[in-house]
Amino acid sequence: MYDIINDAATAYRGVIPADRWRNPYMSREELDHEIRDGIIFWGYEENGLLTGVMGIQDRGDVTLIRHAYVATEHQRKGVGASLLSMLLGQTDNPVLIGTWADAFWAVKFYEKHGFHTVSPEEKDRLLRRYWKIPERQVETSVVLADKKYRNSVPHTGNSAFRNIHA
Repeated sequence: MYDIINDAATAYRGVIPADRWRNPYMSREELDHEIRDGIIFWGYEENGLLTGVMGIQDRGDVTLIRHAYVATEHQRKGVGASLLSMLLGQTDNPVLIGTWADAFWAVKFYEKHGFHTVSPEEKDRLLRRYWKIPERQVETSVVLADKKYRNSVPHTGNSAFRNIHA
């Protein structure tokens, strides 16, 4: 799992802010911390080889999809879509996904699967409420929401979501 995360995360080098890039992208200690914090990781295997990982985290009134990575040589073969579909079937909660704003391929992937980017104001509020990330990461990220979330909050024509549960 550690190797897949750090292999796939090389795509972020030169894309995300330089002050957020690390090598390795996720240390073993950080991975252990994320698991202790309640992220349940699932893997996708092909012929006995782990090719992708994705986490799910119950945050009470919403579920987060966390740390979605597919080994570089197995990307664009349906691994991420299969993992996402399986995890979405595990919750009845609205689902939120956070990713780097400049990781256009990740944003496009989630949009292809029915997620929509929330407004910058809603993004900031959601990241501070449900994620445990540095403020710099809040500034440089986006949040995408599924249809259940979008239907649970009032919005205007410009999709400025507000959480009615707050």
